[in-house]
Amino acid sequence: MRIGELSRRTGVSVPTIKFYVREGLLPAGRLTSPNQASYEEDHVRRLRLIRALLDVGGLSLAAIREVIAAIDDPEQPVHKMLGEAAARLVPRYERAADGRAADGGAAEGSAAVARARVEGIIAARGWRAYQGNPAGEALVAALQALEEVGHGRFAEVLDVYAEAAERVARADLEYVARNVAREDLVESVVVGTVLGDAVFESLRRLAHVDASDRLFGREGASGEASGPVSPDGD
Repeated sequence: MRIGELSRRTGVSVPTIKFYVREGLLPAGRLTSPNQASYEEDHVRRLRLIRALLDVGGLSLAAIREVIAAIDDPEQPVHKMLGEAAARLVPRYERAADGRAADGGAAEGSAAVARARVEGIIAARGWRAYQGNPAGEALVAALQALEEVGHGRFAEVLDVYAEAAERVARADLEYVARNVAREDLVESVVVGTVLGDAVFESLRRLAHVDASDRLFGREGASGEASGPVSPDGD
C-alpha cells in the first residue's frame, strides 16, 4: 500500500508517518520508485502500537524508542520485553529534592517503615520483583504518605489488596498470552495496564458504594437497609 492508504487505515497523518520514519520509530517503506514507497501490514501494526504507547500509555518518544528497540531485539525474552513497556507506565511519586519531606527525620522513619512493609509483603507472597522495581518504589511512596497523614494503619488491608492484585494480574497476563505477535503483546500490556487501571478503579468505586450502604446505610428502628444514596443525598 502507499503512504496515503497507510494514513487512512491508521488515522495517522502522512506528515506524522514521515516524522516517525525519520525518528526511527517506524521502518521506512520499500522504495518502488525514486519518489514512491510501499508499506505492509507490519507498518500498520507498528503505527497502531506507537499510537497506543503515545495516546494511551502517555509515553515520550524517547521511551517509545526504547520499547520498540526491545520489541525488535529477537534475543530479548518476552518477560523482559514486556517489562520494558510496563515499567514506564508506573506513576512516579516525587518527594522533596533530597528524597525526604520537610520534617527530615520523621520522614526518614516513615519511609523506612513503608519500605519494610513493601519488602515484607513481596517476600510473604513470593513475588519475583527485583529490588528498585518502579511499582515497588511507588508503593513505598504511597504508604509513606499514608503514614505521614496519620493513616499508617491502612497497611492492615495490604494483604487483601495484594490478594486482589494477584488475581487481577493473573487475569491480565492470561489475556495478554492469547496474543501472538510481539508488538501485539506490548500493545496489550499498555492498553490493559492503562485502561485496565481505569476499569479496576471504577469497579472499586462501585463496590465502595455497595459496601458503604451495607455498613453505614442502615437507618430507622427496623434495621432495614436503606436504598442507594446519590451524591446529592437524594
